[in-house]
Amino acid sequence: MPSNRAPTRIQKKNRAAILEAALDVFSAQGFRGATLDQIASAAGLSKPNLLYYFPSKEAIHQAVLARLLDTWLDPLRAIDPDGDPLEEILAYVRRKLQMSRDYPRESRLFANEIVQGAPRIEPVLSRDLKSLVDEKTTLIETWMRQGRIAQVHPYHLVFSIWSLTQHYADFDVQIRAVLGDEDPFDAAPAFIDTLYRRLLAP
Repeated sequence: MPSNRAPTRIQKKNRAAILEAALDVFSAQGFRGATLDQIASAAGLSKPNLLYYFPSKEAIHQAVLARLLDTWLDPLRAIDPDGDPLEEILAYVRRKLQMSRDYPRESRLFANEIVQGAPRIEPVLSRDLKSLVDEKTTLIETWMRQGRIAQVHPYHLVFSIWSLTQHYADFDVQIRAVLGDEDPFDAAPAFIDTLYRRLLAP
């Protein structure tokens, strides 16, 4: 969006509408399948108006991903080194599951980007994500050495948490087809809590 002046209320509203619409379109169509026309229509704007705020589809996608990644890493950042190890890990699992319930579009957008080889966020994955995961797995290894949680592979523990919790967002249609009228999030928290509690109990 051009101009060095602070954006007006209308400009802020339109930019937010574009990013919200883009999240819908990208999470459903993927980057390749999404078009500027689809995003503009979903945002209730003309294509020229949309291009006033973002010069390209790539720019919109990058803005959506940047906002997503910060939110996505927050649950892992929240693991407290001074907390009870088992409860901290279980709290992380619960936060990740809650994100799948509250942010399914974001989860599917992230999954689509990864499946395509992460061409637009690979530097963030290899830098920011890796650094944070290294920090937390080092903490988990310390807790294991202290005998406060069971010995398991720390990286694969994190990967399993990602896989199990994000599955509820990324494969929502499949899960609901199998469960019928049952809300998958009714029983999932207790099941996953029991699974990791038994795995990690010292």
